[in-house]
Amino acid sequence: MASENVPATASTTHPTQQEPQPSRKVRRRSFLKGMGLAGATLSAGALLSTTTKLFAQEESSGSLPAGDAAILRFLAAAEIIESDLWLQYTELAGVQDAEVPLLASQLIPGYPNVITGGSSLYTLALQQLDGDMPQYIHDNTEDELTHENFINAYLSSKGAVTVSLDHFRTLPSSKATGAQQIGRITNLMQLTVDTTWWTRYRSPSKNPDFGDTFPNAIPTLAVHRHTAIPRTDDDVKPDPSKPMQISDFTQAIANTAGFHFAFIEQGGSSLYPQLAQRVTSPEVLRILLSIGGTEITHFQTWHDKAGNAVPLTNVVDPVTKVKVTFPSGDQLTAMGEDFQPNLIMPEPTKFVSKNFPVCSIIRPTATQNAAKAALKSFIDDGLFIGQTPDFFAYLRDLAEDADAAQRES
Repeated sequence: MASENVPATASTTHPTQQEPQPSRKVRRRSFLKGMGLAGATLSAGALLSTTTKLFAQEESSGSLPAGDAAILRFLAAAEIIESDLWLQYTELAGVQDAEVPLLASQLIPGYPNVITGGSSLYTLALQQLDGDMPQYIHDNTEDELTHENFINAYLSSKGAVTVSLDHFRTLPSSKATGAQQIGRITNLMQLTVDTTWWTRYRSPSKNPDFGDTFPNAIPTLAVHRHTAIPRTDDDVKPDPSKPMQISDFTQAIANTAGFHFAFIEQGGSSLYPQLAQRVTSPEVLRILLSIGGTEITHFQTWHDKAGNAVPLTNVVDPVTKVKVTFPSGDQLTAMGEDFQPNLIMPEPTKFVSKNFPVCSIIRPTATQNAAKAALKSFIDDGLFIGQTPDFFAYLRDLAEDADAAQRES
């Protein structure tokens, strides 16, 4: 789950400072403004129906404090988004067993309970980062599916309205062998991958909570659009001149995925403790700390594997003509400690106050605008290219509600 290194999150205010909770009237007005283009193409009746349906999500918190329900709803949406993207990775490169398809078919209308067989050369390219990649991808996918299922079940048990993004499963699938041909919420084929998480966790003196910024470890991934999965079988054509027949472009796709895995999961490592500071119920706090802990284990795993990306120079995407370069470990190390690949434990840095000693921490953890910043990072990543204006408006409303939550006395 991604988080954004922007001033809204990296606030110079005290981490526990909370913004005023906007009125429901203001939120509804903000939503209608966000509908924008959608309103231009929908009839008045259809627009009213859509608005009413989407805003029903915030109508009831049941026996939960309203802020706790809002936070859980945003996290449920984030987990559904993660499940959608991880399923695409699993279909193509995860362990091909019945476990994930069965669970997905129980949660997603129309999802086939079928083992796809994967994409063999894409899987092999990912295994250049680590031989256990298929198992890790499979298990990360299973975790996210259970997270979305649990959070929605908990909301329902408390009489609170749950979250569904099924209406937005409209984006196209990869056409490569192994991909299910169903509608998707996320787009993994036009990504701009932020790799500042790499330098952020290695910095001994900077913390985004104080407004500090960080350079990208892989600058070419942070510009233009890159695919992290094969779009068609043309993207994984074997190269007879290469060992194991993996072409440089196929390896570039796998390397991109490796850095994208860590980008997604570093956000969850921060988002759960950020929002946990705003909840009221001890039980909801327990849920956020417990699920958030698994997000940290995911990030630690992918942080390690990204450092094993195969060095490549100026590899050209045959479709978009965009180039990408992945430096070797020695080249990264030569750029300084902030780039050293084997430093996967968080380096101690300043925390809470510059007057305190440095401390090894998850970062960022300042809570102001945490949900909106996480959503912005997803959007900037390109995950939602092709989605409708009402999709963005709905998620922004969930994020605003989560960020407006305040701990009750």
